[in-house]
Amino acid sequence: MVPEGHAAKEFEVNGFGLQYVEQGSGEPIVFVHGGVQDLRAWEPVREAVAKRYRFIAYTQRYYGTKPWPDDGRNCSVATHADDLAKFITALNAGPVHLVGWSHGGEVAASAAVNDPSLVRSLILYEAGIISVLPAGSPEGKMAREDRAKMAGPYIAAAKAGDFIKAGKLLVEGVYQLQPGGFDSLPDDWRTGLLDNARIVPLLLAAPPPPAITCDMLKGFTRPTLVMRGEKTLQWWALISEAITKCVPGAQQIILKDVNHDGPCRDAAAFTAAIFEFLERL
Repeated sequence: MVPEGHAAKEFEVNGFGLQYVEQGSGEPIVFVHGGVQDLRAWEPVREAVAKRYRFIAYTQRYYGTKPWPDDGRNCSVATHADDLAKFITALNAGPVHLVGWSHGGEVAASAAVNDPSLVRSLILYEAGIISVLPAGSPEGKMAREDRAKMAGPYIAAAKAGDFIKAGKLLVEGVYQLQPGGFDSLPDDWRTGLLDNARIVPLLLAAPPPPAITCDMLKGFTRPTLVMRGEKTLQWWALISEAITKCVPGAQQIILKDVNHDGPCRDAAAFTAAIFEFLERL
């Protein structure tokens, strides 16, 4: 599904048609959505970005409303990262500025680390790359405990087979909403999230993502911006701090008064941070 008023474009990547929208001209910025989302997640920033750059957002395999190419057995960060790499190549636009949010940050970072020639810069908003925190470290333990506490209710609902409820609980957890708070979200947010609830069992069954360690990131030399919300959950704050320390010269920006919902809750601050970062390159 693409935003109203936009014709669907599509590239066949690894035998699957990835839908995308683009607008504007200039240096390309590719936006990678998070879990239980699709390209519509980036609607709050599209117009502003397209005034300065070539805005490109796509829907990852198994997300959105298209029929799945199989039973979902290939759903994984590794698959999505490979799809992304081939999508960037298919654009034939040279190295791109790559923006990833949450699960999309894991995908973007994996693609960038695997082939740095694909990217001119990397921008991560609360990427869930927990492997940068060793499990035995104090930070690693805190992050994993915090993540488990957040995920518990949604995992329980998913195991009971109620994937719509699981999707709602996941959103309430990551956005730190009160019970039932999903229903208070804007209509377009809820529509996009409910459309993607069907991917919940695939995400839970997916193999662990390829481990991106601090040592790996120390060898990544592309300009990198790490962003997080001021009020986000502890595990994303710890991961963001670690990524910033590991990537040479990485910058970190903390958006005020938002949490994991930063790119849509305060799109103006999010885009302003991207523009300021890119203008310095």
